[in-house]
Amino acid sequence: MVHRFFSCTGATPPPAENADITLVSGPPCCGKTSLLFQFAINRATESGRGVVFICRKGRLENSPPFLSQGIDPSHSVLQRIHIKYIEDDEGIRQYFAAFHLLGSFPAAVIIDDFADFFSERSCQQRYGNARARDLAVVRILALCQNAIAHANTKLGVPGSCNLLLSDVHQGDTPRSMFIYKRWISSIYTIQGDGHGSYILKSISSSDCGSREGRAAKYSIALQYLVLEHISNG
Repeated sequence: MVHRFFSCTGATPPPAENADITLVSGPPCCGKTSLLFQFAINRATESGRGVVFICRKGRLENSPPFLSQGIDPSHSVLQRIHIKYIEDDEGIRQYFAAFHLLGSFPAAVIIDDFADFFSERSCQQRYGNARARDLAVVRILALCQNAIAHANTKLGVPGSCNLLLSDVHQGDTPRSMFIYKRWISSIYTIQGDGHGSYILKSISSSDCGSREGRAAKYSIALQYLVLEHISNG
């Protein structure tokens, strides 16, 4: 449900989906990082556990997320969101390769601008074939899937630990969508409405049985993430 990317109006945060891995893909400068950060706040509030937010240091410093209106920047829940700076896909590999050794598992791991961690040049040097970057993405997604599945098995409840990724697309879909559909069961895309707002919509086949809360219209106004409307898509 798209509710989980926005601030809760009631006392109870929106429930997390059972999907181990979720993708949010949209054009540049559409507020993806803000949606991911609000998701982190909701998961930390709901679970009482920490959330790991993986990103590049320069990217986050230059384009920090906008909070939803009413979220106090000094709120204690923000202390449970742990920012982890990683610069390339090798850093992601190292983190998830050791994931099973963690003393306690986070409620979610979030990777902002996932595809940007994969340099065409470094992937070519490592694998030496024409589809080296795609191969690197597949291997990391397989590692992530195994790590998150292990955490959920240990925690004993499906969906107790989620992985949320974001990606940028210039056209209708991201370059690696054919790969994402193989590994990710819950996918959301973002498109501009032509009037300064954006539509976040679920395109997951797994959602076909339930139309509730499949699309949300939102905007960035006065440095806040503003939810305008939620529909059944």
